[in-house]
Amino acid sequence: MGTNELSVLLWKERELLELLQFKLEEQHLLLVAGKSRWIDLATREIESVLEKVHAAGLARAVEAAGVANAWGLANDSSLAEIIESAPEGPWKEIFTAHLGALRSTSTEIASLRDANEQYLRAAYRSTQETLATLGEDSSLYGPKGSSSTQHVGAHIIDTNL
Repeated sequence: MGTNELSVLLWKERELLELLQFKLEEQHLLLVAGKSRWIDLATREIESVLEKVHAAGLARAVEAAGVANAWGLANDSSLAEIIESAPEGPWKEIFTAHLGALRSTSTEIASLRDANEQYLRAAYRSTQETLATLGEDSSLYGPKGSSSTQHVGAHIIDTNL
């Protein structure tokens, strides 16, 4: 346990956040292209990465608590607080770089998430409006497979059968 292990876990968390960003970008491209067939798969992939991010965050929190404790801080100290208390040496710079990258990636993820949510809400509204319009059309087939209107009139019958 220590600073080196914390740095390794921060790298892993950064990589997972970049993967999450990529998966959100994929979902965004699918939404923009109207490829709704793949949205469910993209969403499942995002959820899978989120589970891994959560697990990595827990592992990082445990390791950060050990470093904080070793440096005379409370176990629940944030990475920013750990950076402020870092002793002389390279760890302050290393952890500052990690924190900056984590914040930057998190901001980009939030932006993509919000954009995707707007697309999904718009698609949902459009679907609801379309379904409402279809419900008003009496010429469509009903749940039993028959038309709600009966066409009365001449029918062509093939007598060559």
